[in-house]
Amino acid sequence: IKIDAFHYVQLGTAYRGLQPVPDEEVIELYGGTQHIPLYQMSGFYGKGPSIKQFMDIFSLLEMALLSCVVDYFLGHSLEFDQAHLYKDVTDAILEVHVKVLMYQWIEQQDMEKYIPRGDETFAVLSCLVAHGKQLFLITNSPFRMRHTVGPDWRQLFDVVIVQADKPSFFTDRRKPFRKLDEKGSLQWDRITRLEKGKIYRQGNLFDFLRLTEWRGPRVLYFGDHLYSDLVDLMLRHGWRRGAFIPELEREMLHALAEWQQALRGLLERMQTYQDAESRQVLAARMKERQELRCVTKAMFSAQFGSIFRTFHNPTYFLRCLVHFSDLYMASLSCLLNYRVDFTVYLRPTPLQQEAPLWMDQLCTSCMKMPFLGDMAHIR
Repeated sequence: IKIDAFHYVQLGTAYRGLQPVPDEEVIELYGGTQHIPLYQMSGFYGKGPSIKQFMDIFSLLEMALLSCVVDYFLGHSLEFDQAHLYKDVTDAILEVHVKVLMYQWIEQQDMEKYIPRGDETFAVLSCLVAHGKQLFLITNSPFRMRHTVGPDWRQLFDVVIVQADKPSFFTDRRKPFRKLDEKGSLQWDRITRLEKGKIYRQGNLFDFLRLTEWRGPRVLYFGDHLYSDLVDLMLRHGWRRGAFIPELEREMLHALAEWQQALRGLLERMQTYQDAESRQVLAARMKERQELRCVTKAMFSAQFGSIFRTFHNPTYFLRCLVHFSDLYMASLSCLLNYRVDFTVYLRPTPLQQEAPLWMDQLCTSCMKMPFLGDMAHIR
C-alpha cells in the first residue's frame, strides 16, 4: 500500500501479491476508514508492529520477491503465515548482501554493459578535493568495487571504511576498526588513527568521531537510505544530511500537474455560483479532475503513482525525507551546477493560509468572502 503523510491509504494503490485490492475491502480492513492507526506505524527506523516501510533501491527487489511469492501461494491455494514469509524473504535478501554474494557475481559481469561510469561523480569529488575539502566514505560494500569512479578512487578520500554494517555502525560502540591489506585480508594492528590511502573495515561512528574530530553541522553526509544512513546522524550527532533520490529525475514538475492545480482553484471558485449552469460546469470539472488524477498517477507508476505525492498530499516517504535530510537531489552530479562555496538557503514550506490562491490572488477580506451576507446572523 501507499500512504500519505497523514497515514491515509491512497485508494487504488493496495495490492495483495500482484493483484489490486478493491477500495471497499481496504476501507473495511481499517474499520470503515482509509486511515492507518498510529500504533501500527513505525517510529524513526521504518518498522512498526505490523507495517514495514520499503525506502531504498534495494527494496525494489524485496517487494518484487514478496509480491511474487504471495501471488504464487494465493494462486495455488497454499496456506502461509505472513510473518514467516516476510522474515524468510528479508533474511534471503540480507544474506546476499552480508555474504558478499551479490558483489562476487557483479565482478564476473561485463560492467561496461550494465553499469555506466561515474564521470560526473568523479568530477564532483575531484572538485571538492581541489578546494581543500576532506572527504570520507562509509559503505557496506567491499573495497573491490572500483568500476564507477575508477581504479584511483581511494586517493579521493581521506578515510575509507568498507563493510561498515550500517545502520548498526552509527549506534553500536563495540565493533573496532580493522585494517585491510591490498588483498583484502584483515590485519591485527590496533587502530589509533585513520590514515589516507588505507582501507578500514567495520568500526563504529563513535570511534570515527574520536579519531577524526569531524563533528557537528560542518559535516555534510550523503546517503541513499533514510533509515540506514540518515536517521541516527540527525537524532544523535547533528551532522548535516543529504539524500540521493534517483526518482527525482523523472518526477519533476509536469504541465499536467500545473493544470491540475489550476483546476483545483477553478473548482473552489465555481462553488460561489449556485445557478444551474454553474453547477453543471462544476460537475464536469470535478469529473475532469478525477480523470486527471488517474492520468498523472499512471505517468509515474501504473500501480503506485509518484513516490512523493498521493492525489493531494505528500507521501509518508516524502514526510520522512524532509524530516531526516537537509537537502535531497537525484544524484551527486547535481552539485556540478553550484560553486563549492555556494550557500543553500532553506525554503520555508508555505502554510495553507500563506499559499497563493489560483489566478487573481483572491483576498480573504470580508468584501471578498462569498455568502457573507447570508451568514451575518451567526454569532
